[in-house]
Formats: sequence, structure tokens, C-alpha cells
Amino acid sequence: MCSILDKAIRRVPNFPKHGILFYDITSVLTNPEAFGYCIDSMEKMYRNSKIDAIAAVESRGFVFASPLADRLKLPLVLIRKKGKLPGAVYSEEYSLEYGTSTVEMQKCDIQEGMNVLVIDDLIATGGTLKAVKRLVETAGGKVIGFFGVIGLPFLNYKQELAPVEVQTLINFDSE
Repeated sequence: MCSILDKAIRRVPNFPKHGILFYDITSVLTNPEAFGYCIDSMEKMYRNSKIDAIAAVESRGFVFASPLADRLKLPLVLIRKKGKLPGAVYSEEYSLEYGTSTVEMQKCDIQEGMNVLVIDDLIATGGTLKAVKRLVETAGGKVIGFFGVIGLPFLNYKQELAPVEVQTLINFDSE
């Protein structure tokens, strides 16, 4: 476990509802050393990968995916909550550990045959990422990997997202 991240990530009990322990990644963003560690680590992981685009999940995924897309000189595709994108979109509903939501992607952002890396700040149940995978596949692309700064493996996301590779920088067991 990376101690700089472990120290930087704030834990918020009972948010967004009772019984949920929320791992607040915004505390990493206020720590330049921890944030830099994240971006440098991601670049090392993916600089030699066959990626054509990076899909970033709203909203904290944007913060981590944007500098990586810039460093790797790749297109950045925004995965947004329903109703936030102009023009024609693909939509997918999914379940969270505390409710349901819908994500959308503009139809023009992914072309047939593109290899896409999907980035979010935290991977819990894998529901959001499965929905993003369906969006990318509907557009004719292929998800070749999922990345999250934080992983909660006790929620079995690796099994849920198999066979696609999942990488994280830090994992937390049930607390």
C-alpha cells in the first residue's frame, strides 16, 4: 500500500448515506505530492500500452484522466451524468452500492475499433465501469483496461469486470 496515498485519502463515515465509508479523493488533490504520485504512476503503467483514447468518468475521474491523456497525447472522452452532454448520446443505467444512475457518452467520441482505457477515481462494485464498457462497445470501441486510484476489492469488482484488466494504486479492505 502506498503510504503517501494512504495518508492523503480522507475517510468520511456515513456518507452519502448511513453505513457507507466514503473515501474522499479530493484530499489527494490538495496534496501536490500525492496527486503527482498518482499521475506519474499512471503514466508509467500505460505509456507503452496500445490505447487510442481515455474515457474519464464524471467527475473525479476527469481530474486524473485529463493529465494522463495530455502526457500520452491521447483523446479524452468524457463520460457524464444524464443530460449533461449536447448532441446525440449513448446512455446506460447502472446500479451503485447506494442507488442507481445513468451515464452518457457522445456518439461522435469513439470510433469503430478504438482501444479505450477507462479511468475513475474509485472502483467499488464495478457497476459504473460496466456501464461505461457497454457505452464504448455500443460505439464500436473496446475497453482494454480499467483504472482507479482507489480500489475496494471486498466489493468484488475484479470478478464483476472480468476479463478486462483492472489496476488501482491503493486498495482498502472493509473498514
